[in-house]
Amino acid sequence: MGFTGTARLMAELSHPTLMWVEALDLMLQKLSKKLDFGKIAAVSGSGQQHGSVYWKNGSSAILSSLDTKKALVDQLGSAFSVKESPIWMDSSTTAQCREIEKAVGGALELAQLTGSRAHERYTGPQIRKIFETQPEVYHDTERISLVSSFMASLLIGAYACIDETDGAGMNLMDIKQRAWSKIVLEATAPSLEEKLGKLAPAHAVAGYIASYFVERFHFNKNCLVVQWSGDNPNSLAGLTLNTPGDLAISVGTSDTIPFSCNLFMLIAQVFGIATEPQPRLEGHVFPNPVDPDSYMVMLVYKNGSLTREDVRNRYAEKSWDVFNKFLQQTPPLNGGKMGFYYKEHEILPPLPGDTLEGLNEKEVKEFDPPSEVRALIEGQFLSMRAHAERFGMPSPPKRIIATGGASANQSILCSIASIFGCDVYTVKRPDSASLGAALRAAHGWLCSTKGSFVPISCLYKDKLEKTSLSCKLSVSAGDQQLVSKYGLLAKKRVEIENRLVQKLGRC
Repeated sequence: MGFTGTARLMAELSHPTLMWVEALDLMLQKLSKKLDFGKIAAVSGSGQQHGSVYWKNGSSAILSSLDTKKALVDQLGSAFSVKESPIWMDSSTTAQCREIEKAVGGALELAQLTGSRAHERYTGPQIRKIFETQPEVYHDTERISLVSSFMASLLIGAYACIDETDGAGMNLMDIKQRAWSKIVLEATAPSLEEKLGKLAPAHAVAGYIASYFVERFHFNKNCLVVQWSGDNPNSLAGLTLNTPGDLAISVGTSDTIPFSCNLFMLIAQVFGIATEPQPRLEGHVFPNPVDPDSYMVMLVYKNGSLTREDVRNRYAEKSWDVFNKFLQQTPPLNGGKMGFYYKEHEILPPLPGDTLEGLNEKEVKEFDPPSEVRALIEGQFLSMRAHAERFGMPSPPKRIIATGGASANQSILCSIASIFGCDVYTVKRPDSASLGAALRAAHGWLCSTKGSFVPISCLYKDKLEKTSLSCKLSVSAGDQQLVSKYGLLAKKRVEIENRLVQKLGRC
């Protein structure tokens, strides 16, 4: 059984921690009317990545002695030293990011150590900010959880470990050693390791489900709680990327490209071959949530569908039909016209929303509406292609699996196929994060039953089409000569991006 956490569209700078507690209560109450919890052998879940929870001193006693006659939310009101949990949209820790990077020798050194340079939404800088601005709150905190390990803690009635994959999204873990980095911990806050607890592999069992849930919701007392993980790692698991060269692109509110890397190849299963991550200043490297010998690489773009909608409203009469017509009637490569559209401060590349101010007047030209639409779409996916190739993505990929709201737009999918030069597949069900959590629950149960790690492929074998996303071909690969021309344009785009970053500075 798998759960998923708060949707990104609901995200603010912070969330009341008790909201997640109450959500678990309500979800279990509703599910109990439809499911027999006593038949569930293992549970895992998907929590919003980068969110953090701060348990007050003495809260472990509350957690371990819950009253089955009362709702969780009525018992945990005083359990948290920070009432509003920082989440992924919080960008208030720029100073702390620079301090941590400087302490370890620079941004690239931090990326090579932890998988990412310091990012405002990452948990390490968030912890440092709390320590610097609210030292009394920090010292009154006995355990710091991620949203994922927090939910697992509720289910086992004790503090759960942070799983290695989600832990890589904190700027605190040595991704090669799968252990907390002493140098980064010291650069972040004092006595931090004891507040974080231990790390655990994503397939490990956090514990048996707490008696509270056995008595209140009639779970089997032998039900295993497998480590929860973040929404992005669980999406990788749910998409079951298991072919060398596969690439997944989520085209939603924010665009993400999660994939797995084996040396210079993208694969989701390494089949026991040890791999070496290749961290860079852009993008992120996490341990693979379903294979301890490989790594997950993810590129994140903040300006996704909302920026596409903004261009649609300004240039295409607020109509997707008009937008698609403009995209179809303009020729590929757009006559050499290139656009940079950042409604919000972008993550990759790190540029502000008013990027045009960084271009020379000769470079800034008015396009007609159809050219604006094509410049937007080509610009977004050229950037994705260029940065993915810098991480070692085969060119072209073997295939692309497109998910998210825009994956239903055939015109956009055609552009993706032309720019990347490969077939584009779509999936029947969009909830890859919760599906991935369910698959990981079964995987953790299988590993526990066998007494050692078992490849997740043993879980489904020939049953994948019945149990997973069942990808279907939506658009065939584009013309290879055109793909080569797009490759040159992608390089040109990165050159301009780099110049803009140097001129405007990192946001």
